[in-house]
Amino acid sequence: MKRSRVVLPFMGRWLALLLGIVATLWSVAARAETRLQVDSLCHAVTDRQQPDEILASLRFACDGTPAGYQQGSLWLRVNLDRLPVGPRDVVLMVHQSRFDRLAVAFSYSDGTVAWRQVRGGDFHGHWRPGGQIEFEAPGRAARLTAVTMRYDGLAAHGLLNMRLLSPDESGMQSAGLAVAIGAALTLLLISGLYNLSLAHALRRQYLAWQGGWAMCMLAWGAVWSQIHLLVLPGMAGTLSAQTATFLSCLAIALATISAVTALGRDTLPAWLRLGTLGLGISIGIIGVPASLMRGVGLQQLGTILGVATLADLLAVAICLGVAWRRGCAEARDFALAWSLPMITLALIHLVDVENAFWGGGSKVPVLFAAAWQTIWLSVATTRSLASLRLERDRARMAAAQAGELARRDPLTGLRNRRGFVETAGPMLDHAGTTRTPIALLLIDIDRFKAINDVYGHEAGDMVLTAIARRIERWEGAMCTAARLGGEEFALLIAGLEGFALARFAESVRQEIAACDHRDAIGDRCVTASIGVAATSTPSDFRQLYRLADEALYEAKRSGRDRVASRRFPDDQLSLPDVAGPTQSPPRQSKGC
Repeated sequence: MKRSRVVLPFMGRWLALLLGIVATLWSVAARAETRLQVDSLCHAVTDRQQPDEILASLRFACDGTPAGYQQGSLWLRVNLDRLPVGPRDVVLMVHQSRFDRLAVAFSYSDGTVAWRQVRGGDFHGHWRPGGQIEFEAPGRAARLTAVTMRYDGLAAHGLLNMRLLSPDESGMQSAGLAVAIGAALTLLLISGLYNLSLAHALRRQYLAWQGGWAMCMLAWGAVWSQIHLLVLPGMAGTLSAQTATFLSCLAIALATISAVTALGRDTLPAWLRLGTLGLGISIGIIGVPASLMRGVGLQQLGTILGVATLADLLAVAICLGVAWRRGCAEARDFALAWSLPMITLALIHLVDVENAFWGGGSKVPVLFAAAWQTIWLSVATTRSLASLRLERDRARMAAAQAGELARRDPLTGLRNRRGFVETAGPMLDHAGTTRTPIALLLIDIDRFKAINDVYGHEAGDMVLTAIARRIERWEGAMCTAARLGGEEFALLIAGLEGFALARFAESVRQEIAACDHRDAIGDRCVTASIGVAATSTPSDFRQLYRLADEALYEAKRSGRDRVASRRFPDDQLSLPDVAGPTQSPPRQSKGC
């Protein structure tokens, strides 16, 4: 709930900003332009084999609805004397639709007719961003009286969207659409690649579907806006329109699959999950005949697709609601991401906005809603991934700490037997490889049982802790210390041999004897016996420990408080077999 309270105001601010931008664009787009409705234009239908010059003898009907033009030519005429447009500087903007050829005639008061034309696969320089074609009237001294459009092989006149505006307004709108569409496509590209990379790294199926949806929307946006004509000019016209129709249906199917697969099988009833998936996939399948169809059935099929899309949005919304109530975290992220696209798609199916947004129509808000959705999901996925990584790092740290604690003696803090053996292995391997001498010192506190019996186990623990602090002083890169159990300690040291090793072992014995235990046992002296095993040849811990243990028992049998050593068969050590104290060790007045 805490994160939802933070996320919702953030989304609300972005939504308010987006609506403000949309309102500004809409208000600017409404200035200095005249929209042409097909039903209000005069029309005529001829055989498509007729030449353009037949325009002078055509009889136009200014009422009724044109019909029977799919295999022929549909002529649409607008008289400018009835419209509030300039007499000379006029630009005709036609939203790209499914036709084989479009010829535009600009008629002037002196009887001159100037023709401009495009055809499928060749729009020349007339195409503009936002799926539009621009025809600018040639500048002449005579007054422009009419504009006539001839469509050869038009699929459906209900798909036409035409406007008259000034050249300055046309340039501004084209530049604005180019910037807006370019920004939306760039965001889709980045987010799509990011989701696909996350899907590959995390092996998450829904991220792959989400990345595929983003790339599909990217392709749809490029084809619808005609930006792809920069590299594929031969796709101009019907082929682009058919491709855009198919991609839009495919995008709905991919978005539905992405949302449902993200929710998990245990968060949705099987019938709801399968029904929503089936509805989304059906829309993708219907996109195939919808993209190929040309004729009177196209608009009817478009209506069916619109109803199916609304039903799909409702089904996905129900899935998200059910999963959210069942505690699915992905449902919350998808609901917030899908909110704006759902509202947008619902509105464009319920409200006619095809003449808005500088001629871009409903495709412009859909493109921005798609960019919003994929960015939101990318951010949500990144946030979840960061949270998972943080939890993983904490778990690893806790495991490492637990592992370290398992290798430490809880009383003294020194390594226990397990930790000592694990540390000794690499040291022995390195010493054997580099032929470095290495020695194991086993240290046993003399008559420690008597201390526990007389002074109690708490005093005994204090003695062990004091000795451990003294032994810990030798801990370093070349030496490791441990409490193997009870009153037995150990030191494994590398780099010492012969006389130097003997001096070191003796100094250890003296330092232990010098510890001050007055707080625990008064003036009683505590000594230790030490067994030393050294080698400069490759050996394992068991061999070294066995020899050191034999040496320790020898020191015990020889009277305690002394150092004894054992040789490996191939080593020539200068250590004496048994070395006792040469003088009484000095007593310290304070601590160890």
